[in-house]
Amino acid sequence: MNSVSASPVARRTERAANSLIFLCNGLGIGAWAASMPLLQARLHLSDGALSLALLGFAAGAVLSMPMTGMLAPRLGVARATRFAALAFALAMFGPGLAPNFAALIGAAFVLGLTNGALDVSMNGLASGIETRWGGPIMSSFHAAFSVGGLGGAALGAAMATRSSPLVSAMSLVALINIVAVALTWRALRDPDAPPPAVAPRFVWPDRAALWLCGCVALGLLCEGAVGDWSAVYLANDLAAPPSLAAAGYAVFSAAMVIGRLGGDWFVARFGQARTVRLGGIASAVGIAGALTAPHPLASAIGFGLVGLGVSNVVPIVFSAAARAGSSPAAGVAMAASAGYSGLLLGPVLIGALATMFGLKFSLWLLAACACVIALTANSMR
Repeated sequence: MNSVSASPVARRTERAANSLIFLCNGLGIGAWAASMPLLQARLHLSDGALSLALLGFAAGAVLSMPMTGMLAPRLGVARATRFAALAFALAMFGPGLAPNFAALIGAAFVLGLTNGALDVSMNGLASGIETRWGGPIMSSFHAAFSVGGLGGAALGAAMATRSSPLVSAMSLVALINIVAVALTWRALRDPDAPPPAVAPRFVWPDRAALWLCGCVALGLLCEGAVGDWSAVYLANDLAAPPSLAAAGYAVFSAAMVIGRLGGDWFVARFGQARTVRLGGIASAVGIAGALTAPHPLASAIGFGLVGLGVSNVVPIVFSAAARAGSSPAAGVAMAASAGYSGLLLGPVLIGALATMFGLKFSLWLLAACACVIALTANSMR
């Protein structure tokens, strides 16, 4: 192992550098989400057409994740992170410059492709840094991502009136990301180690890994469903005004940041399995509180408890999957692919059930998912 990994100063430097990559990735995803109304209005898209662009983003991410899991160990996970971060930064320019609907789908696909590669490689790198650090620090990386997501969304809201695609939140974040890649390029280094003797290949998860995949899929299912449906529930079922309806997701997101900032301490004190178990219980209680509270503000607090509960599920599962895989990147790719499936399925499933049984009834599914997360927490071991 080289001095980059052995020196305490170097360990702090590579941790800070990868945290900056997580932060900038969150900035990009937040700006992308906040730019949806502007892209829809500029290209005169229907809701259905916009959903196809979102599907293009997801398809690119799901396609690139297993590929990155196979290639990153050969290339070096730090090198893969550097190139993926640069590609993601450049891809951020695409959606804003798309002249028509077809170009937007292509740009969204490329953005998803680069985001999936970055997601796997930076989490694989974070797992190696955590191992060299000698203690749980995975949640701090995901806290940086969550802070970046809030910042990107706020920047997108502030620049929503800009008509020029060159002067937009996504273009500004792209420039920030390019600068961040330049600043971290030399700090992100792979330990001196020979490449694997056997070329990495895609393998189906074994029984133990299936529990990890199921847990992260359910965690992201809850996260995606609350993100897409909490404001709708507060507005339609509890008659909250628009400003208060948005509080559901705002409190949820803020609670996730708080949970991840304290997640490493909690894992060090109580262990990964107990943290996931308590998180699942807290999420189930939060959903029950949100759906039984008579007032929108009380319901928003319930959604906040859900955010606190699920905040550390993804970083803990990624850390466990990195240890369980043939390489950290391969393990993360396996878990991330399952997680994206849950993130995509959750909002759609809730919407389908809401059409048949009502939104309040369908959201109880999230409480069941949280209970399953609590019951499968031992798989973290």
